[in-house]
Amino acid sequence: MQRMASTRRQALKTLAGIGAGLGAGLAGFGPARAGEVVNMGVLKLASHAPSYIAVDRGYFVAEGLDVAMKFFEAAQPMAVAIAAGDVDYGATALSGALINLADKGAIKVIGGALKEEKGITGSLILASGKAFEAGLTSPAKLPGHSFGITTAGSSFHYMAYKIAEANHFALSQMTLKPLQKLGAIVAAMTSGQIDAWAVQANVAKKLTTTGGAREIGLVSEVAPDYQVTAMFASAKNAGQARDKTERFLRAYSRAVDDYNAAFVDKTSGPDEVKALAAIVHKYLDPDTPADVAFADLTDGAMRISKGLAMSTTSLTDQLNWFKSEKMVKDTITPELLFDTSYVKTL
Repeated sequence: MQRMASTRRQALKTLAGIGAGLGAGLAGFGPARAGEVVNMGVLKLASHAPSYIAVDRGYFVAEGLDVAMKFFEAAQPMAVAIAAGDVDYGATALSGALINLADKGAIKVIGGALKEEKGITGSLILASGKAFEAGLTSPAKLPGHSFGITTAGSSFHYMAYKIAEANHFALSQMTLKPLQKLGAIVAAMTSGQIDAWAVQANVAKKLTTTGGAREIGLVSEVAPDYQVTAMFASAKNAGQARDKTERFLRAYSRAVDDYNAAFVDKTSGPDEVKALAAIVHKYLDPDTPADVAFADLTDGAMRISKGLAMSTTSLTDQLNWFKSEKMVKDTITPELLFDTSYVKTL
């Protein structure tokens, strides 16, 4: 708490100095407010670009929020951190662990985020270079092969199920390999220790470019309108801190509009695209050459729901799948999991 207080004081001091130097230049950000400290969970994926944009462009500051990003390697630990109060908000995939935390009254889904959409590249289904050369050239040939996931009940697990369902074979015909972290799955794909994976394009294209993997399909072909990630809050923030939560969502949605216009709809001018790409590159993967990072971001961007609209249809389908797999209780209802009072539902 002492560190947070110190960080807050430093941030406010810095903002005050900026305000004095720029004067009316900050008028576009609205009246100055004391920054209310917020911890936001983030994964190092391009789908979290609005997090970086909102922080860098001062959208949270404009809403009176002093936001600190906390980075995670997978959805499950982020969900635990939100439930514990270490993180206030975060965008991540629905998982068995998260649903079970909601059942305990600790966490709520308050919005939608990343989504699959036909006509947009989205997540790629990959075969390792070794497996591809041995004949794994389409998702229909996945039976008998291994498939990488972070943990049981993760979005990667659900995508494996949707791939199997669409290609008319049982999920049990693949060997799921839980490797805990994204980096571990990347390494396993590159070395041929696992045969297949499905992941967002900005990660997938690094593997296909280096020859570590080959594209064999698209998740959008097997799971159109799949709400890949959602916005979560602790139950306390969702239920007792409405003003703060609304301000957080408003700032984040502003960054979502920037992101979609630049990278998905491609309606922004070139200078705006370059400026946003530079922000994302700074936070996401500064060790990658800027031109490579720019190509990864612009070629593989997935839509994030405007206004963080929530696809309750897709999320309920995921909930029902978790129930069918006996990973969550049959008694858990959408009403228990979702707080639909903040955003539009689809």
